[in-house]
Amino acid sequence: MAVLSRCITAAAKPTAATTFSYLIRAISSSSTFDPETDLNRNKPATLAILNREPKGRNVQWVFLGCPGVGKGTYASRLSNLLGVPHISTGDLVRDELASFGPLSSQLKEIVNQGKLVSDEIIIDLLSKRLEMGEAKGESGFILDGFPRTVRQAEILEGVTDIDLVINLKLREEALLAKCLGRRICSECGGNYNVASIDIKAENGRPGMYMAPLPPPPQCASKLITRPDDTEEVVKQRLRIYQAMTRPVEDFYRSRGKLLEFDLPGGIPESWPKLLRALNLEDHDDKQSAAA
Repeated sequence: MAVLSRCITAAAKPTAATTFSYLIRAISSSSTFDPETDLNRNKPATLAILNREPKGRNVQWVFLGCPGVGKGTYASRLSNLLGVPHISTGDLVRDELASFGPLSSQLKEIVNQGKLVSDEIIIDLLSKRLEMGEAKGESGFILDGFPRTVRQAEILEGVTDIDLVINLKLREEALLAKCLGRRICSECGGNYNVASIDIKAENGRPGMYMAPLPPPPQCASKLITRPDDTEEVVKQRLRIYQAMTRPVEDFYRSRGKLLEFDLPGGIPESWPKLLRALNLEDHDDKQSAAA
C-alpha cells in the first residue's frame, strides 16, 4: 500500500492495507493492549511491509485538537500544499451517514448525541479508505480524527511511523461560537461559518477576531446546520475530548513528536504562522489566507 509501504511488488502478497486492517482488528478485539506483546503476537509474517523507508516517502502527520478547532481546514490546506491525502475520520463518518448504508442509522444516533464513534466502526471506515488510497497509488497521509485515544495511538505507532503530530488549540469561548456558526451548503457540500467572533483583550489575555466565512451567493439560500452543532452537543463533545483525547497529546509529547500551535485568530492570521512553525512556504499564501 502506497500510504503505508512501497515494498509490495508481488501480487500474491497481502497488501499493506489488508495487513493494516488485519492487525488493527486483531488488536482491537482485545480488552487490553500491550504494544510489545500484542504487536508481536498478532502481526502476520508480512508486517515487515509496513516499515516504510524513512527516505523517499511523503509525510505521515496527525492533526489533534478539540472538535471544531479547524483540523480539517488546516489539514486540507497542508494536504494540497504537500501533495499528500488528507484522511478525516469525521468526513468518513459523514459520508457513511449520507450513504444510508448499514451503519448510517447507528451512526446517526451516536453523532447526534455527541458521543464518540466506536473503535470498531472507525477502524472499519479507515481501513476501507486506506485500501481505496492504495488502489489510487497514494503516498503519505495527514490523519485528522485518528487516533483519539492512547490505545489507538499505541496501535498506530506499532504499525507505521508518525513523523509529526500537530495539536491545534483555540480558546473555548471562540471554539463554542465557531462550532455554533458552522453551516454546510446542502447542494455542493461547501463548509462556511456565519459567526463573527470578537473577543476583547482582558486580564493579560490578547483579544481575538475571527471573521465569518460567508458562502458565495449561489449557496446562501441552501445553508443547513449540522445536527450535532447544538450548544449541548458541542459541550458534550468537548467534555469527551478532555477525558479521552487529551492523554493522546501527552503520549506524543513524551515521544518528542508533538507541535503545539495556538490559533491566533482566523485563517488569514493563523495560516502564515502555522506555515512558519512547520518551516514551510506557500507561494499562493496571500490567496490562500484570503480564501
